[in-house]
Amino acid sequence: MPLQYWAQPYVVRRMAETKLPDSPQYRPAGRLLGPVVSPPGPHACYAARPETSRGRLYPETESATRSCYSRDRDRIIHSSAFRRLKHKTQVFVQHEGDYYRTRLTHSLEVAQLARSLARTLSADEDLAETVALAHDLGHTPFGHAGEEALDAVTKDIGGFDHNAHALRLVSKLEHRYADFDGLNLTWETLEGLVKHNGPLAGPLPGPIASFDRRWPLELSTWPGLEAQLAALADDIAYVSHDIDDGLRAGLFKVRDLLDWPLVGDHVKGVLERHGELELSRFIGELIRTLMSELLEDVLAETRDNLAAGQFDSAAALRGAGRATATFSANLLKRLKALKAFQMDNMYRHPKVTASMTRAQAVVTDLYEAFVADPGLLPEDWGQAARDAVPGTVARDYIAGMTDRYALAEYSRVFRTEIQL
Repeated sequence: MPLQYWAQPYVVRRMAETKLPDSPQYRPAGRLLGPVVSPPGPHACYAARPETSRGRLYPETESATRSCYSRDRDRIIHSSAFRRLKHKTQVFVQHEGDYYRTRLTHSLEVAQLARSLARTLSADEDLAETVALAHDLGHTPFGHAGEEALDAVTKDIGGFDHNAHALRLVSKLEHRYADFDGLNLTWETLEGLVKHNGPLAGPLPGPIASFDRRWPLELSTWPGLEAQLAALADDIAYVSHDIDDGLRAGLFKVRDLLDWPLVGDHVKGVLERHGELELSRFIGELIRTLMSELLEDVLAETRDNLAAGQFDSAAALRGAGRATATFSANLLKRLKALKAFQMDNMYRHPKVTASMTRAQAVVTDLYEAFVADPGLLPEDWGQAARDAVPGTVARDYIAGMTDRYALAEYSRVFRTEIQL
């Protein structure tokens, strides 16, 4: 797909007035407009600091009571995309049970871990929390299965990437403010959102390439420490809570975990200390000790890396050419083995794959129907589709759906219900 598409204006409902670069009211992106509030507590020299933020694409007067990063956090929490996460699949389709994680509860757990890591390392915990809360905004309904289906069916127009779509949401598709599209987040939050898993190279997804031309995010470097910590918090959260959900779903039993990499030692430890426990108490003890090992390893290894790097600024840390927040080599090896084991014994479990196969059909069928007849889209989306590259609006519309809304749309469009 031509990259030029992503640079085209995309407005579902026209704003009263848009201060774009050719507008007399426009001022170029840069430093924050005061007041600038710094949170209490020590900030190490390598931490992101509100007073040195690179600002927002559209300059605004800052809050008198919140730092720029806590303001970003609040904008994300109040966004439509964030609210929709409560009905989006993590592993199990949302309606299957009240106890399973959704994208929303997962994001909250990641934010808690990221905030704790940042505080312990004297980084900016508001920024770490913000990146953590935003990291899954771009996910489709039905988890990774939904993303795979949407990517496959849109290959001819550039495919689909959830990180790129998250950037598109916060910079274009959220419509909360009269003066601009998106949430107008700080440069540091946007950088962390796009690069929290590391530098980007090669052909870039359209939304990222387009935005980077407007406001470069230094895609070839590692992000700041706060975003790196958020990425590790994501790993810690999902490998741990997916075990919790898998046990509650009956995909495996406690004794089965004895042979799992990394987890097996913790299972043995819980059984030796407490004997047989009711499932909820066993899960609590297992996840507590597993998370503790992972967190302690990250803190120890990252402290060593910070000491070796002797970074005197956040910019110096970004320019190190390597990750600073890391697991140790030994633990990383065990963690990768655990992820592979989870893939075979949980994510590919027949109970999971059966519903996900049907979910992929929902995504595929809806996309093909909306492209064939844009009149099936809601009125404002249909109007946008008539002015856009075929399929691009349908892709955005489906990506924003929750699990239950996708099923409702399937029922409306095809006049039949599908059971996952």
